[in-house]
Amino acid sequence: MQDASSIKVWDISVRVFHWALVAFFAIAYITGEIETETLHAWAGYVIIGLLAYRLVWGLVGTKYARFSDFIYSPAEIMAYLKSLLSTHPKHYLGHNPAGGVMVVLLILGLTAVSWTGLKAYEAEGKGPLAAAPAITLSIPVAQADDDWNGHGGYGEKDEFWEEAHEAAVYFMLLLIALHLGGVAVSSLLHRENLARAMVTGRKKLPKE
Repeated sequence: MQDASSIKVWDISVRVFHWALVAFFAIAYITGEIETETLHAWAGYVIIGLLAYRLVWGLVGTKYARFSDFIYSPAEIMAYLKSLLSTHPKHYLGHNPAGGVMVVLLILGLTAVSWTGLKAYEAEGKGPLAAAPAITLSIPVAQADDDWNGHGGYGEKDEFWEEAHEAAVYFMLLLIALHLGGVAVSSLLHRENLARAMVTGRKKLPKE
């Protein structure tokens, strides 16, 4: 028997997406630190697939999963942030304005992590981008040999994308920390367990 004071908000696919993303990002991060290349790459591919799903579901999915439900105007976002200073900020069934901003930032951050990871892998001659046909320029043989030996463009390209990938990962870690902090603050102010809601799919109805 369902609690009449709550309502189903998050559909099963959104919940599976959320926790799968948590798991595979953790796997990708850990395996990147210990340089387990194959597992790291496949975890990254799964994350890309999850991102593609979320973008599609954000357009055609259930009500609270759609971007149109939680992308607010700058004025609404600022009003909500100011309301956090009060003891009774406005309650939202779906993502609140601050949460909506965080969802967009997390998607952009994961896109940056994924793209730089693919480019770093391509610089090593691996991955789907390396296998894709590309337009090449004719260059002197001596220069080409130099590059392949890591003394020219390819070595520099490899280093650039590795550093860009690492920077994107650190940016994601910052976003994750802000996200967890936001969930904790919102859960406290609204007196509801948002982490549990992402497990059960149900959230408390606002009191009249």
